[in-house]
Amino acid sequence: MNKNAKTITACVSCAAAVGLGAFALYLNKDKKSVPTVDSVPETVTEAATEANAEKLSADWADNYDYVPSLNGVCERTKSLMRLNKDIMGWVKIDGTQVDYPFLRDPGEVAANDPYYGPDEWVPNSYYLEKDIFRQYYDRGTFYADYRNNFGGDESQQSDNLVIYGHNWYDGTMMGSLRKYRPDPEFYEQHPFIEVSSNYKEYEYVVFAYLITSGSYNATDFHYWDMEDFDTEEDFKFYIDNCRGGQLLDTGVDVKYGDKLLTLSTCYADYDNSRFIVVARRLRDGEVAGDMTTIQHTEEYLKKKKEEAEKASKEEAEKAANEEKSQ
Repeated sequence: MNKNAKTITACVSCAAAVGLGAFALYLNKDKKSVPTVDSVPETVTEAATEANAEKLSADWADNYDYVPSLNGVCERTKSLMRLNKDIMGWVKIDGTQVDYPFLRDPGEVAANDPYYGPDEWVPNSYYLEKDIFRQYYDRGTFYADYRNNFGGDESQQSDNLVIYGHNWYDGTMMGSLRKYRPDPEFYEQHPFIEVSSNYKEYEYVVFAYLITSGSYNATDFHYWDMEDFDTEEDFKFYIDNCRGGQLLDTGVDVKYGDKLLTLSTCYADYDNSRFIVVARRLRDGEVAGDMTTIQHTEEYLKKKKEEAEKASKEEAEKAANEEKSQ
């Protein structure tokens, strides 16, 4: 295997650098611009025709569990899939620089592939240092695990959508996820994640974030190998590991059957550790932007009630003591 064959646990150096947001760079935008769908050039966003819809199906159907078409595909997808057939969706977190398209890794690629180029690649390595145009770019691109399914049929979607991205000190790519780590108030202000598939928009709520190993032999929590849960025990194993290492007790309820999202980025090179942010899709009745609608565990609600009662009692005692001293 050549030098481009990297493993999924590879962690490119998180060296500080001043650069453009990935999609803004692709489109030659200003350094301060935020990547959005509006950044796509007009020549790309003009309405698709039946003719080029047929071309999409002919050119991009191979190796995919969906067929690009004009029916049921969102406008942004029609634009982005003209740039790269691997486009899988878009992820955004308010308060961070995470506002990027993500692709699905093509899996194992043989040498001299007509689409992916002359080099051979092992699974989950192609976009580590490539942009959306499949050109070299040291910051890489957000990409989902090659085994993930995030298509239009929700019954066939993966249980856990795992998205990888580099951690840059200037906050680009997944670098701004570090805001969660030292500041619980940041979570309280930004607990929701917007994720669009090529077909529909979804909302997720973060239930845990943690530092864990990215080395296969250093841990039995191989989150990068858990896109689907064969049993409820497998699901529980995943959640228990997230809860066990969580840096903040969010109290968000998670149950078997919930669709999960895992954002993975490097944490430290010396021990090959990872920082992951894990969320679940909102349930019926839950509203993005309103944490009062989010279901929490009974244990968490009980703990919060006890804390509130204790604080109220201490406040009453303080007021009584002040009154006595007057």
